Amino acid sequence: MTFLSTWRLWFLLAVAAIAITYLLLQRRRRTYALRFSSSDLFDSVAPKRPGLRRHIPAAVFLVALATLVVGFAQPARQVRVPRERATVIIAIDVSLSMKSTDVDPDRLTAAQAAASRFVEELPPTLNVGIVSFAGTASVLVTPTTERAPALAAIDGLRLAESTGIGEAIFTSLDALTNAPADATGEPPPARIVLLSDGETTVGRADADAVDAAIDADIPISTIAFGTENGTIVYDDPRTPFVETDPIRVPVREDNLRTIAEQTEGAFFTASSLEELEAVYSDIGSAVGFEDVNREITDWFVAAGLVLLALSAGFSLLWFQRLP
Repeated sequence: MTFLSTWRLWFLLAVAAIAITYLLLQRRRRTYALRFSSSDLFDSVAPKRPGLRRHIPAAVFLVALATLVVGFAQPARQVRVPRERATVIIAIDVSLSMKSTDVDPDRLTAAQAAASRFVEELPPTLNVGIVSFAGTASVLVTPTTERAPALAAIDGLRLAESTGIGEAIFTSLDALTNAPADATGEPPPARIVLLSDGETTVGRADADAVDAAIDADIPISTIAFGTENGTIVYDDPRTPFVETDPIRVPVREDNLRTIAEQTEGAFFTASSLEELEAVYSDIGSAVGFEDVNREITDWFVAAGLVLLALSAGFSLLWFQRLP
């Protein structure tokens, strides 16, 4: 057992002082009575004296005070509590092709809106993590049941060069597989939701990442943003005043569909987002346990009140007065 406010235990010294004072007064009272009275007279007037019984209400009263002081110090004990461990990782493409306006108002903004809506609609017990990727991938939010950090990360996404879908999958898998196993040694159930326009240009191959996801038994659901007519204008910072021709950035639905099918995930397009709940509807549950300190102040307060009541009861029963 631990105490959340250890300093309050110093009040036990006050209880100890009361106990010592009581003992001293009882000793003084006995000495005074013997000095000025005859023991024979006591025996004739009060042949059945209470003896040690007269100290019981006071003793119970002092124990009650000590118990209440311990409760005042906020005692806590370590308990194992269940914690939901099922997790969804949302990986969002922030490559330059995502600024194409073939999806209103543009691919990235539409992806942000879809990801935010998905996070808001997730069951509250599921953990969610956020990964962003362009040429490299990074975990913006580690899996948590808190929704505010995930929504803030999604809102703060910024475009960058190149696309590495394989890197995004590997990074998402790392975030999931590093989670501790449950009591049976099994990893928690998990899903990856990948939002992209679908073409890898750098980093590890998509096929290698898919194989890793299959080995980990983690489905990847993909969402394609864009059309065959998507274009962007690349502004080269080295030649800021030179106009460039639009660059075609057609969506690669086939690649994203293949990733989903091979990992037993689901494939969606920007026009079919209403079906996103299928991604997590069958994810199941993985309840793990964690050790936390749980306050048990009420136990001591209840015990203290019971002892106070006993002290009062004994005193009224035997001496017709409160202690």
